[in-house]
Amino acid sequence: MASRAERSAFNEWWWTVDRLMLVALLALMFIGVVLLLAASPAVAERIGIQDIFHFVNRQAIFIPPAIAVMVGMSFLSPPAIRRVSLVVFLIATGLVMATLLFGVEVKGSRRWIFGIQPSEFLKPAFVVLAAWLFSESVKRRDVPGNILAILLLGSSAALLILQPDFGQTMLLSIVWCALFFMAGLHWFWVIGLGGAGVVGIAAAYVLIPHVTARIDKFLNPDGTDNFQVETAMEAFQSGGWLGKGPGEGTVKRILPDSHTDFIGAVTAEEFGILFCMALVAIFAFVVLRGLWHAYKLEDPFCRFATAGLTLLFGLQSSINLMVNLHMMPAKGMTLPFISYGGSSLIAVAYAMGMVLALTRRRPRSDVLAQTWRFREREDELAAEAA
Repeated sequence: MASRAERSAFNEWWWTVDRLMLVALLALMFIGVVLLLAASPAVAERIGIQDIFHFVNRQAIFIPPAIAVMVGMSFLSPPAIRRVSLVVFLIATGLVMATLLFGVEVKGSRRWIFGIQPSEFLKPAFVVLAAWLFSESVKRRDVPGNILAILLLGSSAALLILQPDFGQTMLLSIVWCALFFMAGLHWFWVIGLGGAGVVGIAAAYVLIPHVTARIDKFLNPDGTDNFQVETAMEAFQSGGWLGKGPGEGTVKRILPDSHTDFIGAVTAEEFGILFCMALVAIFAFVVLRGLWHAYKLEDPFCRFATAGLTLLFGLQSSINLMVNLHMMPAKGMTLPFISYGGSSLIAVAYAMGMVLALTRRRPRSDVLAQTWRFREREDELAAEAA
């Protein structure tokens, strides 16, 4: 056990980081590997992969880097988090642009390039930059932070729509609106943004066949081909409260995307609804813990960024589970730390590592001193550039 008296970077981190949240996040990572062990062999057999544990092994390979990213990010100061997020956002934006031209097309969308999904990394970096802009508009009325944040949302959403990826676009827009609300938006903006959202959904429904089909399947499940959702619901009913037992599920053998979008249904069939409720409780603990920290933080940037990243994590989890339960149209969105996917795993670890860093216990004077040092450095650079 690290001693409080010993002065070192690790000891300072250990005694200031939220260890309960850290344990919960690590637990989700390892639970994800166990659930993939149940869900992915059937997928490997169905698509003709000889190694039935192909997906499990690949996910396990990404666990150590994900832990390293999460813990490494949790050591950073708020100014360092802003700088890292700016770099990540620029790189991810460039790669998203590249996917539109050179990306691999999967199910009608271009989201992959060089074996990664750059939009997964764009999301947390976007949230941090939006929080930064909103916090600057709160602290300094002469800074057009709100206008810049609107431009940030517009440019990011446009790139995601072009892929097209309406699920991620909706997710970013909701988190952005939540940050705007926290920054003290006027009721004029509430009405305007709400109207724009309704118009956008209506336009997507009318103009884009992919969106039309998904919404129609959700609204009229009996009149359309709704195989995935019907099969997922069958898995929940088959598992009951206690489940059939690990490896005993049968519905997973015919359920598409059972290792990604619909891993919740496989979990319910083999481990039962009670286990699913326990899993949801871990997600709820992380979200509530993060929002509780955000409520207590005094620095606007730390407060906005913590709340935004926590909402991003919680909303993505909720959307995935709601799709499994046919409570909303399918979105193609993974369950954080649980669903298969190296890009998703590393990106979520990056996001939650920043939450751990922003919520570390720091004396108020230290936070203010870091903020002023960062601003002084910015002023020096601006003077040199002039």
